[in-house]
Amino acid sequence: MTRAVLLDIEGTTTPIAFVYQTLFPYARARAAQWLRDRAADPAVARIVTALEQERQQDPDAPPQGPAAEYVAWLMDQDRKSTPLKELQGLIWEEGYRRGELIGELFPDVAPAFHAWRARGVGIGIFSSGSVLAQRLLFEHSSAGDLSGVLQWHFDTTTGAKRSRDSYARIAGTIGLPPADVLFVSDVLEELDAATAAGMRTALAARPGNAPLARDHGHRVVATVDDLI
Repeated sequence: MTRAVLLDIEGTTTPIAFVYQTLFPYARARAAQWLRDRAADPAVARIVTALEQERQQDPDAPPQGPAAEYVAWLMDQDRKSTPLKELQGLIWEEGYRRGELIGELFPDVAPAFHAWRARGVGIGIFSSGSVLAQRLLFEHSSAGDLSGVLQWHFDTTTGAKRSRDSYARIAGTIGLPPADVLFVSDVLEELDAATAAGMRTALAARPGNAPLARDHGHRVVATVDDLI
């Protein structure tokens, strides 16, 4: 019995193109000025300190330099850096508030959300994007404000998305046996980790997603509205 659905965002609820062609360029174009303008803000200073600590621990990172240069490098590498994701979320927050950004969703997502909630199924998000970024996307989505439909948000502060422990931790947080939770993603390694934790899984085969590189044992769905 599925009592909760846990979803990835990129390539699952939201087209990959929106993330890489809209969100990422928006943050990158504004990061340097944004950091300069808010250098005295304690929250921003904390993020800069976390970025510097991360750079010092990464043997592949570029040499010392402005935080904005390291941010650009992380984005070029598509790193799932927690302080980077925090920074992006704060920059996107301004964009959403100004109406410059609208969170793009596949058309089947909002109807599925409402149908699941009507049946008493809980809905959560597990994304490498920060919780703030998640909330903003669904609050300012192309289908309207869906923030009230979502019950849980998890990001990399919970753990790596390819780690079994992250999914076990999420099941414990929402108070359900893993077998009662269905996780949906377009990344096989994430689905494998969720399976190892005891969750049920479904692979999102969305337009624009990368072709599958190997065989797998996961259910494949083209939309999410027929999952339950």
